[in-house]
Amino acid sequence: MSQKIEKKNDGEVRKLIEMAIEARKNSYSPYSHFQVGACLQGKSGNLYMGCNIENAGYSATNCAERTAFFKAVSQGENKFKRIAVVGGKKGQELEFCPPCGICRQVMQEFCNPEEFEIIIAVSVEKYEIYLLKELLPLGFTLNKS
Repeated sequence: MSQKIEKKNDGEVRKLIEMAIEARKNSYSPYSHFQVGACLQGKSGNLYMGCNIENAGYSATNCAERTAFFKAVSQGENKFKRIAVVGGKKGQELEFCPPCGICRQVMQEFCNPEEFEIIIAVSVEKYEIYLLKELLPLGFTLNKS
């Protein structure tokens, strides 16, 4: 795996992490008790929050990242800059929570893997930033040429 992107001390990253932490509070996770929040930034600058939503039929569960993407796409945005993701067991400290494979593939559908940043964080001070191409090498995509 390539080196992760150097940390950025900018207000946009901090805001995304703060909003992902806020979104996590809405997690519906009665089965795993693992609460995840995400905040997605569109190329327009708009922000879209998402949380994980579990279901007794586990395959019907939706991750926080996909909730944010589907919310954004349903509102007309389909080009994205970055996403922040936080997660951890209810009542416990946050832990680094990278997106699952399905979420990475959804990101591949809408994002440039050479530019799209994935921020995984445990706080606004402690986070890592990766490019999508690092977390999903050789991702499957429709040839749009």
